[in-house]
Amino acid sequence: MEVPLNDLSREIIGIIDILQVRVSEVMKRGWFLMGQELAGFESAFAKYLGSEYFAGVANGTDALEIALRSIGVDINDKVIVAPNAAMYGTLGVLSCGAEPVFADIDPVTLCMSPEYFNSLAESGEYKAVIVTHLYGQMADVESISRIAHYHGIKVIEDCAQSHGASRHGHKAGTIGDVATFSFYPTKNLGALGDGGGLACSDPGIYEKARALRQYGWSKQKYIVDIPHGKNSRLDEIQAACLMIKLQQLDHRNARRRDIWSSYNNALHDQISMVGSNDESFIAHLCVLRSNDRDNLKARLAASGVSTDIHYPLPDYRQKIFGDRFSKVCLPVTDKACQEVLTLPCFPEMTNEEVEYVSDMLSRSI
Repeated sequence: MEVPLNDLSREIIGIIDILQVRVSEVMKRGWFLMGQELAGFESAFAKYLGSEYFAGVANGTDALEIALRSIGVDINDKVIVAPNAAMYGTLGVLSCGAEPVFADIDPVTLCMSPEYFNSLAESGEYKAVIVTHLYGQMADVESISRIAHYHGIKVIEDCAQSHGASRHGHKAGTIGDVATFSFYPTKNLGALGDGGGLACSDPGIYEKARALRQYGWSKQKYIVDIPHGKNSRLDEIQAACLMIKLQQLDHRNARRRDIWSSYNNALHDQISMVGSNDESFIAHLCVLRSNDRDNLKARLAASGVSTDIHYPLPDYRQKIFGDRFSKVCLPVTDKACQEVLTLPCFPEMTNEEVEYVSDMLSRSI
């Protein structure tokens, strides 16, 4: 059996009729940007999250930069980031001319360690922290927020991989000062192209974000009164598609958790899986850890099981930096990047595929 890492066509087949109707309605209306579809989705997603405001933008990377600028991050400010999330947060910091500072991760969740964050925050020299909810597992953003706010640090939740995750009745994206989302097609809530957005409950942050996404216009079209504006808009067709998909998000997240549980049960504690069997984890990715990762990957490939590595290199070891961060030593991060392996996980997987991957996994360990 050949099992793909993901197959987006299976989701689309199930909703293609309604998608075609909604896209046709948008096309007939002849209004493709900043219209009623976007307004409707923004309102619905804010309500779903339990947030006061949501603003759609072109992609998750723009969302991070706009969030940083909306809370006042500027040139030479220092921002604490997770070091094991493929540079997304780090690139947002760099785009503002700010300095990324890397915090080591928790050895179980692989999200930012509150203890390590606290050791950095005590210096009082940081403007913000980007807390990444990785693989669909919520970071301990409550603890990090308490520490951050004590030291006057703004908190950005990076929710690109955690649409719908919740803990103690609070959705990911409603605990920090502002949250960013990506609607890249492979996300739990994915568009038919790029898309992103920001959620917050602060009207000042919201209004600045809305201005920044469209050239820096805040009060009047064509009048730029906020610097660093962008052309970053979530279009009407993507908003309409996301509105349809939002209705199935919780159901699809539950299916993802079921797949994760099947793999976790197959391992019999021989190899650890990242995640938890509760609503704080929505299994965006099913990631295991193995000190024989590369050989395990090869054995699964020989059995027809596709895998990937999220992510193989810490941000501070990326080639673009040369030796800029050569003195950074984060042992938990370094170890995790050498061990993580991503298994197939998408809601349309058949039970036979899940059982086959589970079986091949137990045989390959």
